Parts: sequence; C-alpha cells; structure tokens
Amino acid sequence: MESLLFLIGLLIIGVAAKNQSLMIAIVFLLVLKFTGLGDKWFSVIQQKGINWGVTIITIAVLIPIATGDIGYKQLQESLRSFYAWIALLSGIFVAVIASRGLVLLQNDPHITAALVFGTILAVALFKGVAVGPLIGAGIAYLAMKIVGMFTA
Repeated sequence: MESLLFLIGLLIIGVAAKNQSLMIAIVFLLVLKFTGLGDKWFSVIQQKGINWGVTIITIAVLIPIATGDIGYKQLQESLRSFYAWIALLSGIFVAVIASRGLVLLQNDPHITAALVFGTILAVALFKGVAVGPLIGAGIAYLAMKIVGMFTA
C-alpha cells in the first residue's frame, strides 16, 4: 500500500509540474501493478531498464548520423572549435563516471533510493531529464572516492 501511495504522490507532483515523462513512467508502473504484470516485469525492468534506456538515448543521438545530417565533414569542422574539444572531453568524462555509477546503483540500495528520489525531484520540479540516476550515481561515486581519499 505504501508503494501505491508513494507512486500516486509522485504522479501528483508530475501533474503539478506538467512533466510528461514522469507521468507516463508512473502510469506505466501503476498499470503493471494493477494488472498483476508487475510481479513478472518489475524485476526485469529494474535489472535491464537502465541499459534499455541508454540504448534508446544512444539511438536518438545517432539519428543525425543515420539521416546524413552529420558526417565526417561536420566532425572534422567541429573539431576545429575549442568548444567541441570541451564537449568531447566532457562526453568522455561523463561516460566513464557513469559506468562507475552503474555499479554503485546495482550494489547500494540506500544510495539508489536517494539518487532516484533526487532525480524525480529534479524532473518534476526543475524540468530535469531522467538520465539523472546514472549520471548522478557516477558523480556520487566520484565524490565518494574523493572523500575516501581524505578520510582514509
């Protein structure tokens, strides 16, 4: 019953914030829960959902290449820009720390709850994007390692 009330509360936040992604996600989970399909699918989605989401985001990012809007010429031109190099290095940095965050999400339930709740708040209240748990976990992992260096 607690999970149902929690989801409904989050749905209310999603409606108040006019966040379509959050509302769709919660309605989807409620449908699975009420139809009895949640017993089978919740664990599958929890285990594989992040990878599915990353794959979908990757597909979306690669579409300009598939349509021909971005090719080698545009890549070469962009690499002449200082800002492009910042973007390139930022992409590498985020991908590396996110990979560490994925392990943290899988192995530390109390950290996962805080990250997920933080992401929900950011999506609902600050028009954030729900890639937050993975990136957030990577940043949390990095921060924990830095704190660990000074406290060990």
